[in-house]
Amino acid sequence: MSATVLKFGGSSFLDPEDYGRVAGHIGERLAAGENKIVAVVSAMSGITGNLKAVMLGINKQASPSNLDAALATGEMLSACLLEAAISRLGISVLSLNGYSLGIRTNSDFGLASIECVNTEPIKAALQKHDVVVAAGAQAIDQSERLTFLGRNSSDLTAIVIASMLGEHTCEIYSDVPGVYTADPYLVPGAQLIPEIAYATIARMSRHGAKVLHHRAVEYAEKHALTVVCKSLTSDGVVTGTIVTGHGDAHSVTVARDAAVIWCASLAERDNILALLNRHDMSVICVEDKSRTGICVTNDIDFAMRLAKMADTCSVSIESKFAVTELVASVSRVHLEGDYERAIFLARQIHERMYPGSIGQSFGLMAKQRSMFSSLLIPAKNPQ
Repeated sequence: MSATVLKFGGSSFLDPEDYGRVAGHIGERLAAGENKIVAVVSAMSGITGNLKAVMLGINKQASPSNLDAALATGEMLSACLLEAAISRLGISVLSLNGYSLGIRTNSDFGLASIECVNTEPIKAALQKHDVVVAAGAQAIDQSERLTFLGRNSSDLTAIVIASMLGEHTCEIYSDVPGVYTADPYLVPGAQLIPEIAYATIARMSRHGAKVLHHRAVEYAEKHALTVVCKSLTSDGVVTGTIVTGHGDAHSVTVARDAAVIWCASLAERDNILALLNRHDMSVICVEDKSRTGICVTNDIDFAMRLAKMADTCSVSIESKFAVTELVASVSRVHLEGDYERAIFLARQIHERMYPGSIGQSFGLMAKQRSMFSSLLIPAKNPQ
């Protein structure tokens, strides 16, 4: 069955009224002649972090499976709100969550890997409804427990669903229309990249770029899916970047929540590195005088859990900002302890890559968080 697959990130939902705006766009697509639509949604911007803080405030040793079940409710709520907004327009719609999407994973709670898919649940829903809203970033394991696919992984859900339905493209909507040579919120003059290769954007993502999740891009390449990056603005839809097998650009990334696992020896580092690689973690080997270590730029909590499981007792963990120059196949990582220094360095590097670009500006304000991210429960810092 043919269906258009759209994914809307958390930045699409800064306000409950935004669900109506997205619903209106979907209604316009149907009115223009599209047959069926699957809309994959992320949690409202900021809500996942709040849910985690509340959980750890109740129990700092909450089990990984318990955390997965809690974090998944953010996307579930988003799916319910969009279903309500679409239904209000008189469109036949149904929302599905991880229990009913037909996606099965292993039991690596916090960063589960997809093992198999069943197309029947979504196809059955599309037979009865014009629109299916899918909660992103979640699935179930073989014991039918909810699993989380990782932070910012609703992209992966959307691309998996598009592949399940035999589609050739998947549209990803975020607060910026595409992939840039740097984060346009941090680096004035960041250049929009019209077309980019799977491997290039996956590499950028693994080093901290947030537009597309690296596992989603790698899944798209494996299944020959074109990813179209867009933004839904007050003036309509803006298409920025197409992800295919072609296109390259020099870039600089900033991983704002990186962690460095310092080890006393190469043997210890290699032991932990092998463990992280088995779980497809985004890692970079780094050196600092007498120490050797591993910099982790994505899914930090999962990586820390694995590090603690490793057979070593002399590991120390340090929070850092990782600024990475990506030129052709070469990457150079700079670790900074100060955020402002990291941003200054990223801007310097980008200016060297694209002379004169520093004077250009896309007029982006600071990245926004939803004022409604505490919709269910107030967020408090864990004690």
